[in-house]
Amino acid sequence: MNSPERFSSPLGRRAFLARAAAAPLALSLAGRAAPAAGFTVGCFTRPWADLEPEGALDEIAEAGFSVAGLMSAKGGTIVTADATPARIGAIAAHARSRGLSIASLYSGDFLARGDPAASVARLRRIIDHAARCACPTMILGGTTRAELVDAYYDAVGQCCGAAKEAGVTLMVKPHGGTNSTGAQCRKLVERVNHPAFRLCYDPGNIFYYSDGHLDPVDDAANVDGLVVAMCVKDFQPPKTVDVTPGDGRVDFARVLARLRNGGFTSGPLIIECLARGDRAFLVNEARRARKFIEKVIAS
Repeated sequence: MNSPERFSSPLGRRAFLARAAAAPLALSLAGRAAPAAGFTVGCFTRPWADLEPEGALDEIAEAGFSVAGLMSAKGGTIVTADATPARIGAIAAHARSRGLSIASLYSGDFLARGDPAASVARLRRIIDHAARCACPTMILGGTTRAELVDAYYDAVGQCCGAAKEAGVTLMVKPHGGTNSTGAQCRKLVERVNHPAFRLCYDPGNIFYYSDGHLDPVDDAANVDGLVVAMCVKDFQPPKTVDVTPGDGRVDFARVLARLRNGGFTSGPLIIECLARGDRAFLVNEARRARKFIEKVIAS
């Protein structure tokens, strides 16, 4: 690993220091539930929409996870270009205090319409936040509007160098609009053409945005060689993703087998949605989902 003095920017230095701080934590987690070789199983904050981020992280730790993902909580998307470094640093410190590493985060919208330089600056601030969290992967939601595709992915391309230096892989995921399917996502990854921009697969969204017509088992054949993470999301018709993984239509064993066949053999598998209920119910569902995904991996 490079020493801090060799980084060419403050962002790179911050990434190094964050990872150095996280190293003792990684050792302390040895006694917690261990993921199957190659994969880490985590849980996003999204199911706890009525709690502050710290409260959501408390519940994730209570459910037995050692890995978390930052997505939404009370107040909306947690990691945005407008979030302050102090706030993100506090959330990251709270995660560490609960024995959690941050394996992925969902970025807020960075596109500044009509201002390419501002778009790049906003995305770089979010990458900076990821580095503060020692977070190796960052999900981009893409754009639903075809006329914004050029501006969106031009900004992504301009930020890939900064992301690589920070140790962060940017990822598009199936999320509707111009990136609803694996095939569409593939075109976007190839458009940017940089190793720091890859794909986070979301099988529940493949069903959701196709109104249940496109099975992710079939769609997964379109993303060989690109997947570095998965949002573990299930689906029930006609249009529901607030489903505890294993209870819906997604055949996770077959999807993961197909993705493995295409080269996805390691990385974070982070549970995004659960069935709705009170806090005790959600913790139980999160624990049940974790055990289900661990069993899928083991098989």
